[in-house]
Amino acid sequence: MSATPEPVAPPDEHHDGADHDDAALDAYSRVVVAVAERLLPSVASVRHGTGSGSAVVLSGDGLLVTSAHVLAGGRVGGAVFYDGAELPYEVVGTDRLSDLAVVRVPARDLPAAELGDAARLRVGQLVVAVGSPLGFAGSVSAGVVSALGRSLPTVDGRRARVVEGVIQTDAALHPGNSGGALATSDGKVVGINTAVVSPGIGQGLGLAIPLDATTMGFIGALIARGRVDRAELGLSGGARALPPRVADRLGRHRGVEVTGVVAGGPAARAGIRPEDIVVALDGHPVEAIGDMQRLLTGDRTGRAVEARVVRGGDVLDLAVLPRAL
Repeated sequence: MSATPEPVAPPDEHHDGADHDDAALDAYSRVVVAVAERLLPSVASVRHGTGSGSAVVLSGDGLLVTSAHVLAGGRVGGAVFYDGAELPYEVVGTDRLSDLAVVRVPARDLPAAELGDAARLRVGQLVVAVGSPLGFAGSVSAGVVSALGRSLPTVDGRRARVVEGVIQTDAALHPGNSGGALATSDGKVVGINTAVVSPGIGQGLGLAIPLDATTMGFIGALIARGRVDRAELGLSGGARALPPRVADRLGRHRGVEVTGVVAGGPAARAGIRPEDIVVALDGHPVEAIGDMQRLLTGDRTGRAVEARVVRGGDVLDLAVLPRAL
């Protein structure tokens, strides 16, 4: 007769779960700590007579990027770094329509942040915000990419634009975080924090201007010329799916439906009408208003652009003469 086996105690589910949670917390903490240690020396608090915010070091020779609205009313001011050093800054260039600006401080050996590419972000990805919320310099918060492709309206006097591809995050942001860094888990800066949705109501809904090929072009223009030159067609619109028959004919599925045309503007003079769908500019596909904005660089001002337009079931090619924005 075989011996009766000894009873085996069931696993301690509570204990195993606690170990797992501790391990996960440690891994998460290690990532955030590593990003903080890497970026804190590269993010400054910027202050002037009427406001304050944050800025990210672009280069060791004193260039920093920040939000344009942070500098409103303050052409000169001071930048305070994590080690306590304070240096005066002067504005190199501002662009309210992208909410980006560049300042320079008298320095030669600043620790520049490494920049990433926001075009590679994924929803749910861990991100870390570094800045000076409410005047508390050197503050760090963490969260995830809540959404991508958000839009942010901007205004500069009579000029208006919609910034496309804006990053939404639930990393805690407050006034003063503007101009600071939004970074991925490897410490690369992929966004410049710019806004909190409905302060007091939208806690956990922060927005950041993406650092991608388009915005890096803006930053380069600010450094080189102190401004960003753009062209416009004088129309408003939004993405729309093409009718199936037209989509099959053109080999593309979306375009920008024109919802409004400025009287006397380039689009109106070219014969573009509301309900037309713009599918290409000079042969470059257009699927969203951001595609049009990227294509309408300053060097297109006064130069004829061929706009391919779907009107009903017809495809028209219209010559448009963009004007300076």
